[in-house]
Amino acid sequence: MEPDDIEFPEITPPDEHARSAAIVLHEKLVKPAGSLGRLEELGVWIAACQGQSPPRPFTRPRVVVFAGDHGIAAKGVSAYPAEVTSQLLGTMLTGGAVINVLAAAAGASVRVVDMAVDAEAPATRSIGEFKVRRGSGSIDVEDALSADEVKAALRAGITIADAEVDGGADLLIPGDLGIGNSTPASVLVAALTGTEPVAVVGRGSGIDDDAWMRKATAVRDALRRARVVLADPTALLRTTAGADIAAMAGFLAQAAVRRTPVVLDGLVACAAALVAEDLAPGARRWWVAGQRTAEPAHVLALEHLDLGPLLELDVRLGEGTGAVTALPLLSMAARVLAETATHEQAGVSGPLIPATAT
Repeated sequence: MEPDDIEFPEITPPDEHARSAAIVLHEKLVKPAGSLGRLEELGVWIAACQGQSPPRPFTRPRVVVFAGDHGIAAKGVSAYPAEVTSQLLGTMLTGGAVINVLAAAAGASVRVVDMAVDAEAPATRSIGEFKVRRGSGSIDVEDALSADEVKAALRAGITIADAEVDGGADLLIPGDLGIGNSTPASVLVAALTGTEPVAVVGRGSGIDDDAWMRKATAVRDALRRARVVLADPTALLRTTAGADIAAMAGFLAQAAVRRTPVVLDGLVACAAALVAEDLAPGARRWWVAGQRTAEPAHVLALEHLDLGPLLELDVRLGEGTGAVTALPLLSMAARVLAETATHEQAGVSGPLIPATAT
């Protein structure tokens, strides 16, 4: 490896003692053990991530939207023109985007980071602190980034994760914003799961059959280039991803280093997660899948990460919207453990036959 290659420390898993204690506590609450299904499993995971049972209610859930344009959009792979990225970025900054509305409803705050939007300057200087470049290379014929750019993007993701955790964020949600970004995401998923191009190409932003064919061709050509560097996650990001997805991969890996739980959204976040798991093996134990969409590459990514979705509402907007929609479930799961009375406290008889912990 080169001396300036980015390496992550060994990932420690969520706390097993807290996990076991949460399972035992669930058996003592005024309900049949296991009767809340996935909600119980989710609460146990939260307790393990926090290292305590019962877990604390989340006080500062934070959405970080990584924005960037992609050169492949010029090949007609999206239903929208590339300038929509910078236009939507402005809408997010004024609080009018869907993610702003849903996050407010769910009790989360939103940060937007311009990593590679194809505009002269960011709408505000603060969101452009980590900007790597305008757009990315057209990945069917050239690398998305240079070697220095991909490292800068990864370091940006690490720095942003550290800043959020140091600032008190106790739950992180990475969001994506960028016209054409489902194409590089699909290439990453195909490369890392050994899947053929036609099996990963979905409708993205709502493309028609002609655009789908163009997208399939772009994925096929980019996948040929990606497979050459498959063994090196940083090189794979350089060849295929773009600065926004590379930064998200660094962010996800560092969240695990900082022992902070993450809710994943859709295809783009899960594609970044696949790379993050290669960069920092074991990081996926700190993540939960907020949802599953109809995008075939998203389904494949979740299967590869062995993450079961909390919701299936086909929320395919991106921006972190599907993950934020699942956020109330996490709050409920934590509060059930923290606030529900036990059989002893309530004076309610327990089962005749004790449940067996699994």
